[in-house]
Amino acid sequence: MKKLLGISLMLFGTVTITLAQKVSVAKVPSMVKSTFAKNHPGVKVNWELEKQNYEAGFTLNGKENSEVYSVKGSLLETEVSIQSSELPALVLAKLKGMKIAEATKITKADGAIIYEAEVKGKDLLFDANGNLMKP
Repeated sequence: MKKLLGISLMLFGTVTITLAQKVSVAKVPSMVKSTFAKNHPGVKVNWELEKQNYEAGFTLNGKENSEVYSVKGSLLETEVSIQSSELPALVLAKLKGMKIAEATKITKADGAIIYEAEVKGKDLLFDANGNLMKP
């Protein structure tokens, strides 16, 4: 199983290359800022432009968070940093014996949950059932 996962890491693992650019608050569309402020009043935020979407990076309850919004202000996904021990047992079983550098829970707008684990410098995505997703 470890060997199979190792091969999967090589084939499907991707290094996150962020093409996001920091943007000033003035350049963020008002609908995006309004939606964020409604969801998180008074929270300090840093904005980045990622493709055509806006990503809000912020800290909430001591955890790093980010939310991705469309230009019209629709929330597309939420990412929350978690401890590796908070990954589902099915995901942890697939990564047994591997060092997990970072873990994230991603919730899509439709409610789908994806878990991200950084292993050996690669970000691996798993569905809620612990299945490794293709990049």
